[in-house]
Amino acid sequence: MKIGRNDHCPCGSGKKYKQCCMDATTKQYAEICDDIAQTVAMSGNLSIEELNLVVQHKMQERNNRPHADFCGLTPTQMANWLYAPFSELAGVEINTPDDLSSSPVMLYLSLILDEAIMQQGSFKATVRGNLPTKLVKKASKKLPEFAVAQFETETSMSDFSGSTEEKFTALHYTRVLAVLSGILYLKSGRFYVKKAALKQYQSHGIRAFFLPMLETAVTKYNWGYLDGWDDNVDLRTLWLFMFWRLQSHSSIDKMIKEVSVAFPDLLQQVPHSEYFSPQDQIVMLIELRFVVRFLQFWGFVTVNPRRIFNRERIPREANIQPLLTQSFTFSM
Repeated sequence: MKIGRNDHCPCGSGKKYKQCCMDATTKQYAEICDDIAQTVAMSGNLSIEELNLVVQHKMQERNNRPHADFCGLTPTQMANWLYAPFSELAGVEINTPDDLSSSPVMLYLSLILDEAIMQQGSFKATVRGNLPTKLVKKASKKLPEFAVAQFETETSMSDFSGSTEEKFTALHYTRVLAVLSGILYLKSGRFYVKKAALKQYQSHGIRAFFLPMLETAVTKYNWGYLDGWDDNVDLRTLWLFMFWRLQSHSSIDKMIKEVSVAFPDLLQQVPHSEYFSPQDQIVMLIELRFVVRFLQFWGFVTVNPRRIFNRERIPREANIQPLLTQSFTFSM
């Protein structure tokens, strides 16, 4: 349903739409039009070709000007982070750390590859097409090695352990990424590792798959796969902006506010709920899909799951892990 200018803003602020989230877009449009009109008025009669050059120049100038709603990024830089291929991202250097043992995803992948090597390139799947119980148990025993273990008091409820792959969220996530990345495939009741991937692993170790798996996680994997939320809200294009903001100040609450300011249209994508406002839903989606089931699965951050202390809400802070700063160097 289209939102009218005088309707209440869907963000829940209580203001009219034209006085709240609509302002960012309409104000920019009005400023561009006024700027061009002023230039034309000062320049006298212009031909169509000259007018087109004026418009082009003004747009380029505006697109390369830092924007407060983007935390100082220019529209050109933001467009790169949103739409450029993984290998062409500007303003950030993505490196493969020397030691990936603190990353659950990469450690689980190494267990899968080691199992395949021990059995000449493949191993038997369960009847339901999942990883074998023996491998699941090996992966479960790795929980104490991860930084997130300090907050895991009930291993039976942990994303980082389980009796079967279906009950082991982080391991299942890793297997799905490996399949999407073209490393692993299931055929006739067995898991096979592609020959090229085995050669890479034997020559370069698990580091060979860090960037391919990361690219898959932010471009191919459906972030809503493991939850029951509406799939219309796709946060994947925002991943690098959220990374940058979180690395800057570590505050999950502040990062979510910055996302809401930079991308007000997100509020219009969430479905209507009788229990949660659009902003509340955005908060829950970002925490679940980005912080818990991306950043923590990769070992980039840890977050204390405790939310209330002495009846007061605890500010949500991310404990930035060395793996994050080793992997991402921003030059903004």
